[in-house]
Amino acid sequence: MNTVSVGAPNPVQKPLFKNRDFSLLFGGSSISSFGDQFTLVALPWLVLKLTGNPAALGIVLAVMAFPRAAFMLIGGAVVDRMSPRVVLLGARAVNAVCIVILAVLVLAGGIQMWMVYLLALGIGLSTAFAYPAGSAILPQLVPPRQLRPANAAFMGARQLSMVGGPVLAGFVIALGAHHAASAQALPDARGLGTAFAIDAASFVCSLVSLALIRIHGDSHPPEKGTGVFASIASGIRHVWADAPLRAFVIYASFVAVFVGGPIQVGMPVLADTRMNLGAASLGILMTAQGVGMFIGSFLSGFAQRVVRGHLGVMVLCCDGLTGLALAALSLAHTTYFGAALLFCTGLLGGVEMIAIFTWIQQRVSQAVMGRTMSILMFTFMGLGPLSAAAAGAFLKVISLTTLFGAAGLTLTVIALLCLASPQMRGIRAMKPEPASS
Repeated sequence: MNTVSVGAPNPVQKPLFKNRDFSLLFGGSSISSFGDQFTLVALPWLVLKLTGNPAALGIVLAVMAFPRAAFMLIGGAVVDRMSPRVVLLGARAVNAVCIVILAVLVLAGGIQMWMVYLLALGIGLSTAFAYPAGSAILPQLVPPRQLRPANAAFMGARQLSMVGGPVLAGFVIALGAHHAASAQALPDARGLGTAFAIDAASFVCSLVSLALIRIHGDSHPPEKGTGVFASIASGIRHVWADAPLRAFVIYASFVAVFVGGPIQVGMPVLADTRMNLGAASLGILMTAQGVGMFIGSFLSGFAQRVVRGHLGVMVLCCDGLTGLALAALSLAHTTYFGAALLFCTGLLGGVEMIAIFTWIQQRVSQAVMGRTMSILMFTFMGLGPLSAAAAGAFLKVISLTTLFGAAGLTLTVIALLCLASPQMRGIRAMKPEPASS
């Protein structure tokens, strides 16, 4: 098993932010991440205001998930056959166009649910290529020994955007509630359209930064003698042959189902039905989770030293506690109690995410990095929204309290049972070696 990522552009290690290409990627991605928070708040709020039905929100998330799930592995194979930068540039351009159209329709007062479904489909398809490309590009820009601090920098910036982004988005939407775009428009149309427009503008920065990055693979793509589907099969076999990696991907699938779905659907419904600040409550909840992940990303290295590199045990313990916090969310009736619980889930998630992503990037060779990351992203980005669709349907027959309680306790039980798995317990932090061919 190749334990390091190859293809670092410069064997001489220098400070991260003196690396021009890394700085460009970091700057553009950070601005885009901040803009994304506006859509993450505005889209579920738009659906709830158009329909008043949590099941419709689940369907929208599923419409994004189906093409993402169907094309995620294809996206990973394409990334390995082309430059991750080129694939990421094209995917984000498509995503930007979808958000621009959404903003125009909402501000013009002509938005309808079928349009939301169609645009959600386009967003889902573009992200099927964007996620594996975004994960595969970093090992091409920095040497293996800088992967953990580079991942921490990206995670920190992403979570920092979640500190101010969601709450600001919530207040932008709330302020726009008093300015309807037309007589027939939603009361929140002005604020929702502004939120989408801010995200669209942030994409411009990301596209410019990607256009300026230069990677050797752009001009000399690797030769591949097999087709895309054969490449996908080869990537799956590669992951399946690695017992610890296989065990983690299977386990991550359960986490996506029992955490991703209930939170994606349950959090907007919780803010809308139990709390008195409307969209601002949703922004506060998402911000609290972002603050937790931001702090957790900085504590990740310390946590790894405390557990002496036993990443598998650390992940299972964090997820066991996350399940308990999720179950306690069923009792939340105030914005700040809910925010405190989501802060805890974010803190635990931030601690484990940096460690796991760095472990994978150091463990897997660049030749299969895109496919490996696409399989991992499939578990979160594909299964999570499908779980959200199921959660939205369940909320027609069960209470929000039951949804959070059952999902959280099930996750805790699964995490505890997996402590008996030698493959999961055997996941250890790796010391990167010099890159080899």
